[in-house]
Amino acid sequence: MKRVFIAGATGYLGRHLCAEYQRRGWYVIALVRKTEQAAPIAADQLVEAQATDPLTLRGVMAGADLVVSCLGITRQTDGLGYWDVDYQANLNLLREAERAGVGQFGYIHVLRASDMAQVPMVAAKSAFVEELQCSSLAATVIAPTGSYSDMGDFLKMAQSGRVWLFGDGSKRINPIHGADLATATADAVEAELEWLDVGGPDVFTQRELAELAFASIGKTPRITLLPDIIRRIALHVLPFLTPRRISGPARFFLSALALDMVGACHGTRSLKDHFDNDLAASTSANNDSTSTESKKS
Repeated sequence: MKRVFIAGATGYLGRHLCAEYQRRGWYVIALVRKTEQAAPIAADQLVEAQATDPLTLRGVMAGADLVVSCLGITRQTDGLGYWDVDYQANLNLLREAERAGVGQFGYIHVLRASDMAQVPMVAAKSAFVEELQCSSLAATVIAPTGSYSDMGDFLKMAQSGRVWLFGDGSKRINPIHGADLATATADAVEAELEWLDVGGPDVFTQRELAELAFASIGKTPRITLLPDIIRRIALHVLPFLTPRRISGPARFFLSALALDMVGACHGTRSLKDHFDNDLAASTSANNDSTSTESKKS
């Protein structure tokens, strides 16, 4: 049985990757920071280690045929930044994979990284990709457009009554469900592709995303188009006005909003269904909370 070591296993995509490889009959080893916080993960083995500390990684990849890393941070916590995690922690994983004699290394990057080189998160990821491509390991880089979970911001704005867009709202994106991205990743690694720009099955303009969000909640669209210069000014001043944990992800999303983020179409899961499922889950959670409060009173 082939063995895959998955880093970032407790995250949104990581959980889908574990499930996908287990479905394909692989023995799944999941890297976690704390095992008690890891469940439920579709893994045959949990390995507790800190990717930022290379000493804790010694020996954890013994016998692995493949390493897939979607390790990265969207919010800076524990005093760690993008260069600590997106670059150095992944580099620690790569060096351990080389020592362990792992055959392949798959890495989840970001689409159009060269157009966002000024964004710290993207710069750190790109620096690691350069190291990976210089490695002796067979490497596959997956560059997704964006996940369905990221599109939740459109749904939240619609629920608040108005969606705000920059420019004319014509920039395009085909976001992808985590399960579909996991499948595309496993397929690309199996085919030994060096690089794959990947997105979901449907391409939307930003305006169409906003309209879909409003349709999901059954409300008439209210969309306000802001001059793009506001976005550019925000990019410039955010590092000076907000802490890194806020400015970091904000600079990425504001930069991506100015680009067409369209990759090769993969998958079958629709964004509309994802929005509907999110709304149903939110309604269920609110009902459970109300029921609990009623019992207490």
